[in-house]
Amino acid sequence: MAHSLALPFAAVVAASSGLAQAPARLSPAEFGALVERVSEPGGYFDTDNLVSNEDSYLHAITGLERHGVRGGAYLGVGPDQNFSYIAAIRPRIAFIIDIRRDNLLEQLLFKALFHQARNRIEFLSLLFGRTPPADTAGWSARDLEALLGYVSRGPPDSLAAARARRVVGSLVRGFGMALSAGDLATIERFHRTFIAEGLELKLTTFGRPERFDYPTYRRLLLETDREGRRANYLARESAFRFVKTLQERNLIIPVVGDLAGPKAVAAIARYLTERGEPVSAFYTSNVEQYLFRGGTFGQFARNLEALPHDQRSVIVRSYFPYGRPHPQAVPGYLSVQLLQTVDAFLEVQRGGGFRSYGELVTRDLLLIR
Repeated sequence: MAHSLALPFAAVVAASSGLAQAPARLSPAEFGALVERVSEPGGYFDTDNLVSNEDSYLHAITGLERHGVRGGAYLGVGPDQNFSYIAAIRPRIAFIIDIRRDNLLEQLLFKALFHQARNRIEFLSLLFGRTPPADTAGWSARDLEALLGYVSRGPPDSLAAARARRVVGSLVRGFGMALSAGDLATIERFHRTFIAEGLELKLTTFGRPERFDYPTYRRLLLETDREGRRANYLARESAFRFVKTLQERNLIIPVVGDLAGPKAVAAIARYLTERGEPVSAFYTSNVEQYLFRGGTFGQFARNLEALPHDQRSVIVRSYFPYGRPHPQAVPGYLSVQLLQTVDAFLEVQRGGGFRSYGELVTRDLLLIR
C-alpha cells in the first residue's frame, strides 16, 4: 500500500517563502527552555559514542558543497562530527538529536569548551587537560597536525587537567538547563576519558568485542574530504570560529530524542515551520538501519515529512558495508557517506516506500564526486 506523504501546507509555505527567521541568539534561559520543549525521555544504545566510528564522515562535505547545501537549519545525530558539517554548511541554527541523554551531556561538555577557548589550540588543550602554549594567538596559522602534536606531547598535566575540569564544571551550570548531580558527574567522566585516552580514544561498544578497524580520534580529526582536503572543524581557524560563534549564541541545540519518536523531530519541525526556516541537511548516520530493524522506519518518514525543506535539502547517511560492498565505497574506509535529497526520499515513500534498508542506501542517491 502506498503511503500518503503529501507535504504539509505549512511546510510548503515555510520552505518556499524565502524567509529566514531563526533567532539571532538565545539567552541561556531560552536555550534551556527550548532543549526541554523539544526533548523526549532518553533511551538506550549499546555504544558510548564519545567519538564516531565513521572514518568517511568528511567525504560528505564534498557532496554538500557540490550540491549547494548552505544555511537554513541543520539536524544531526551523535557527537562532534556534527561540528564539521555545521562548519561546512553554515546554518543559522542547528539541532543535535540522540536517543541517549549522555549525548546531550557530551554536547554540553563541548559547548563549555567552545565558550571558554579563544582558538583551536586552547580548545584542544582544554579538551585533553593540557597547559596551552603561552602565545596561543600565534598558533592560529598552524596546521592541525601541529596542534595535535602539541597536545599529545608527553603525559597529561594533572594540574592543567584539574583546571580544565573545573572550568567545564562551572560553565555547564550556567547554560540554563536543570542538571542533576548525576548529569554533572557524567560530564566530568566524559572529560576525564578524553584526558586519559587522548587522541587514541575510540568508540566503545557494550556487550560486543572491540573492532580493530575503528578509527582513533586522531585519525578522525585528520581525515579529509573526497578532494583530499582536511575538512574537520578544527582544520582551520575560520571553521572553528563559526561553530564557536553559533555555540556562544546558544544556537546549537542538543536534544534527547528518537528519530522515530513521538515528540522530538515533530517539535523541531513545528519550531522551524513557525520561523520559515527550512532544513538544509539532516545527518542520520546509520540510525535508519536500526529503525528498520525495530519496525519504526515509517514513523521516522512521517517525522521527516513534517520538516520544512527546499529542493536542496539533503539527508546525509553513513553505511557500513559489512559483507555487502557499496558502489560509492572508497577503498581503505570502513564506512561510506551517502547523500539523498529529501524530495527524492519523500517521492519513494509516496510510491510505496523503501522495502528494506538495503534499498534505502542504494536508491536515488546523489553522487558525491
